[in-house]
Amino acid sequence: MRAYALTGGAAAPAPAGTLGGRPRAAAPRTSSMPERKRKTPATVTILDVARHAGVSAMTASRVINGNTRVGAELRERVLASVQALGYRPNLAGRSLRTRGSARIGVLYSNPSAAYLNELMLGMLEQSSLSGTQVLVEKCAGLQSQRAAVQRLVEAGVDGVIVPPPLCDSPHTIGELDARGIPVVAVATATPLPQVASVRIDDYAGARAMTRHLLELGHSRIGFIEGDPRHTPAQLRRQAFLDTMAEAGIEVPAELLAEGMFTYRSGLAAARQLLALQPRPSAIFCSNDDMAAAAMAMAHGMGLRIPGELSIVGFDDTPMATTLWPELTTIRQPVTAMGKAAVSLVLERIRDRREGREHAPRHQVMKFTLVKRQSAAALAP
Repeated sequence: MRAYALTGGAAAPAPAGTLGGRPRAAAPRTSSMPERKRKTPATVTILDVARHAGVSAMTASRVINGNTRVGAELRERVLASVQALGYRPNLAGRSLRTRGSARIGVLYSNPSAAYLNELMLGMLEQSSLSGTQVLVEKCAGLQSQRAAVQRLVEAGVDGVIVPPPLCDSPHTIGELDARGIPVVAVATATPLPQVASVRIDDYAGARAMTRHLLELGHSRIGFIEGDPRHTPAQLRRQAFLDTMAEAGIEVPAELLAEGMFTYRSGLAAARQLLALQPRPSAIFCSNDDMAAAAMAMAHGMGLRIPGELSIVGFDDTPMATTLWPELTTIRQPVTAMGKAAVSLVLERIRDRREGREHAPRHQVMKFTLVKRQSAAALAP
């Protein structure tokens, strides 16, 4: 499958005083007060954005041009001002400064639609600001991956962003690297030396969630694993086991259920855990999709959440607040990670065009433990 997200300036408005190319009569003025000229998105400048955000023009320019060496708080302020003012970059001028607009490929096989949607939202927002074109290719097995890489190469991409789980595929990344195409891996715990990356600390996030359940009084905690090929899934599992061990609690193998980050795998894993006697008082799911499945299974069995069973997830996708009760989870700033991935790949593209070679950068973003209604203290 191939999809295109094209960016570009809006069509120029018709000259004042014309209608379909013919002169038109001026409307009568109803006030003697001078008219204030209202700025349109086409006339909003970087200086306007900088003033609105309370930053220097250089900082605003760096954010808009995809420079990643700007703090997260300043970046969000500038992007909020861009949206509020409706700023549109001068793409024609920018292409002259950057020796041609960039073309970025996105290669994905992510089974979580909610995660992918959030990531794509960030990538498309940042690519629009940067005047870049995004080409999206979906793939599955190894042969499909090779074909997708070939299509991106033939389309002339300057760099490629690889979300999970392909971010941990040495075959895919190796093929891109062999063709001299810069790669940014999203959410890999162990990026290859030649690959830039953006991620959170999955190990620390899973430890924080496990501690939260322990503080609520839970000790018999089930854990639904993610795709074992994905390095963050491995880290989340290890963090859970390490934190339980630190609390002096041995986790029997029966409390570890295999999952693949999909809703369907979450149903099977939850069914397995809830059939145990005694069943766990809490289930920690490696992502929100599987947590939603675990909640559906528990509801189907007539279990009260969180009265009889606490369920928590990981990612904080929009799904987390559409469930009942709302899901306690680890917030991964997925949209912001998508924006950062575009900025990182553009940085590498610019470096190559200008003959500079730097070691790929690895950006680690902050996670947040979000406490909602799906987890509560263990009932006495």
